Amino acid sequence: MSAPSDTPKPLEGRPARKPGAPGRDRAKSSRRRAREFALQGLYEWQLNPRDAGAVDAHVREQDDFAKCDRAHYDALLHGCIEQRDRLDAALLKFLDRPVEELSPVEHAVLWVGAYELMHCLDVPYKVAINEAVELAKTFGGTDGHKYVNGVLDHLAPGLRPDEVKAARAGSR
Repeated sequence: MSAPSDTPKPLEGRPARKPGAPGRDRAKSSRRRAREFALQGLYEWQLNPRDAGAVDAHVREQDDFAKCDRAHYDALLHGCIEQRDRLDAALLKFLDRPVEELSPVEHAVLWVGAYELMHCLDVPYKVAINEAVELAKTFGGTDGHKYVNGVLDHLAPGLRPDEVKAARAGSR
């Protein structure tokens, strides 16, 4: 028997849809893969805080890593770790509990969503929220995606006021 490792196992996502359901067989975009790998790294980092480079190296060993948008992955993983206090401060206004009480998966998903809303202006705000919701559906608890959606939906107008206003005016 080998000694236990300090490195948590990668998150293993549940299928977001039942096999054969519409959209199930579509190939994942390189950006979605980047978000998934960043989420895995952030989850690992929360459970075992250590040098971000070591977490990054571990994530890069995963199958199919080469299929992700590496620049987006780097921005998300390293940006979320470096700016965690700023991200938490922005999210805290819309949480119903202290950040320490969030599950590590929901916390990491919220970081990814908030980071994209703050810094990835090439990603429409609705896409950033939807992608975070999909991560929560795949990796999080049963209703975690609803919580993530609500928090990020409240956060978006403060970070992207013109974009949100225009989108909401157009949907009337």
